[in-house]
Amino acid sequence: MTRPAACSANAGFTLVEALLAVLLMSVIVAALAVVTAQWMPSWDKGIARLRRVDALAVGLDRLTADLAAAEFVSAVDGNDTPIFDGAELSVVFVRTTLSPNAESGLQVVRIAETSDERGLVLVRSTAPYPPNMAGARDTNSLLFSDPVAMIRAAVRVAFSYAGPDRVWKDAWHQEGEIPRAVRVRLRDIGTSTTLAVSTSTLVHAELPARCTWARTVAECPALARLSSSAENAGGGVLGSQ
Repeated sequence: MTRPAACSANAGFTLVEALLAVLLMSVIVAALAVVTAQWMPSWDKGIARLRRVDALAVGLDRLTADLAAAEFVSAVDGNDTPIFDGAELSVVFVRTTLSPNAESGLQVVRIAETSDERGLVLVRSTAPYPPNMAGARDTNSLLFSDPVAMIRAAVRVAFSYAGPDRVWKDAWHQEGEIPRAVRVRLRDIGTSTTLAVSTSTLVHAELPARCTWARTVAECPALARLSSSAENAGGGVLGSQ
């Protein structure tokens, strides 16, 4: 029967070797911590920038879709003037109710710039459409509610409007028709430069609903105005001003 071989005197780690391994690991961990500390702020800024761009894109899509759905709803004063009031920093119009829990019908939409503790913000608010509404000026007496922030970024939103003549205007007040297109310009607050993401949208409605069965111009005066404007308009695209 043989005896087991004696353990070598050099097996295992010495205390010095263990300390050196711990020191080397500490240096590696410290280096990784320094690199991570320098890299994480840039990562966070990049993620925050992407979120702002994504939120801006979603808000801009929602805004243009909302404007495109404006309805030609005439006031009850008999002059066939649609309820649409546009300014450079706000716009008021009538559209089909957009809410999953609301009854079908019309609502008055106001999109306007305001400010809060976080800065400028473009807010969408709505009010029920009153059947006895006499004109766009009556919107000042409406009780708007359900405010929703559409665009909240370091930009300022400005609107302009174009009719069949394809000329952009900064205001659209008491016109005989609703604009054919609405342009949405985004300007950097710091530099006032217009951003490349600025866009425009065509308004789907052009005439009151009753004009669909009108047989004479007398039954739909807006049809005569629209035809006259179309004849005088030139070019195939909206020009700039």
